[in-house]
Amino acid sequence: MVEIPEEEQAAALRHVAEIGTRRTKLLAEAEQLRAPLREAAVTAARVGAQRSRIRELAGVSSKTLYDWLDEAGLEVRPTRRSR
Repeated sequence: MVEIPEEEQAAALRHVAEIGTRRTKLLAEAEQLRAPLREAAVTAARVGAQRSRIRELAGVSSKTLYDWLDEAGLEVRPTRRSR
């Protein structure tokens, strides 16, 4: 059997396209969850949950969590400047 490079390339490009389409769909789905996640994190902080635990369970960075809390009017310590 003779392999034709164009067929191999087309198959590889189809695979890239399938994964790219799936990724785009998942990123859009994740973006739709951002607002409810933010709301839940702020609520958890308001009822006294540890912020490190909220951050861990939400899967967000400290900066993101503290930005959310600050925007919601909760007290947030100023961050230290990096050296």
